[in-house]
Amino acid sequence: MGYRVAVVGATGNVGREMLNILEELKFPVDKIHAIASRKSIGVEVSFGDRIVKCEDIAQFDFSTVDLVLMSVSGTFSKEWSPKIGAAGPIVIDNSSAFRMDPDVPLVVPEVNPDDVMWASRKNIIANPNCSTAQLVVALKPLHDLAKIKRVVVSTYQSVSGAGKEGMDELFDQTKNVFVLGATPPNKFPKQIAFNVIPFIGAFQDDGYTDEEQKMWKETHKILDADIKLTVTCVRVPVMVGHSESVNIEFHNPIDEDEARDLLRESPGLIVIDKRDSTGYMTPKEAQGEHPVFVSRIRRDPTVENGLNLWVVADNLRKGAALNAVQIAELLHERGLIRQKALA
Repeated sequence: MGYRVAVVGATGNVGREMLNILEELKFPVDKIHAIASRKSIGVEVSFGDRIVKCEDIAQFDFSTVDLVLMSVSGTFSKEWSPKIGAAGPIVIDNSSAFRMDPDVPLVVPEVNPDDVMWASRKNIIANPNCSTAQLVVALKPLHDLAKIKRVVVSTYQSVSGAGKEGMDELFDQTKNVFVLGATPPNKFPKQIAFNVIPFIGAFQDDGYTDEEQKMWKETHKILDADIKLTVTCVRVPVMVGHSESVNIEFHNPIDEDEARDLLRESPGLIVIDKRDSTGYMTPKEAQGEHPVFVSRIRRDPTVENGLNLWVVADNLRKGAALNAVQIAELLHERGLIRQKALA
């Protein structure tokens, strides 16, 4: 018998991907509910070959479901996730609201699967930031082998990370550049078409943005608090797919061939690394794919034990919806989803 599952935020980019991936991975769903705000009541979304009409979160009885996937803002999740968890189902939350809560596991299944065992503290499991998720999948096997000392990351983040409004703005500006000139920025602080913006989130007192802080704080919680990590996050005119230039310094020796072979055998990763003009992965090619892709593996000769990597993933999938469904699969495999008796 399958589970009764609710997807909250079902009309958004990630919510729709959650519904798609639940179906793609054949997660055992007996009954699916699409939940949204009152303004979206009756809006139709797809679940496989079925059409599901959205229900109002304020009127929905969450005690009737076993599992809830949340794709909403941090503010919205702070209000609703504890209420939903208290009603009984486990909540897998894609927002930043509970990622650093010491009583909420922050999980990437290929990296720290055992952390789901303490989800019952609040009945909430947090999904990491999209850029963090793909980064730690690539770092984990290398850290296990040679122990990472320091990481320097520059991200190249697609506009879909800012939601449908970000995608619409890139499309409209790109189209209008050739007609009357680019439309003024609205979602982003500067023009994104034919440009890059070295700013995502909000500036903090130290000059870093909260998006950059998320990456090192979440990596510390998921992987190892002793890893030194510095980040520059950049928005680029790409619709879907985040890329990262990753420089790693290790405590112990590791060569590029050893790293390449190890990554090829590691879960959730595919290595595309040929030294020719097409032997690497791009975000366009990663769109719609499940794995994290690693390319451009090479030694950094400026430090004793150093490597450089190029890491690419579909941010709507592994960076968000796919990771959430993989957490659900993990809960299912370990018997941690408490099914309620049918009325």
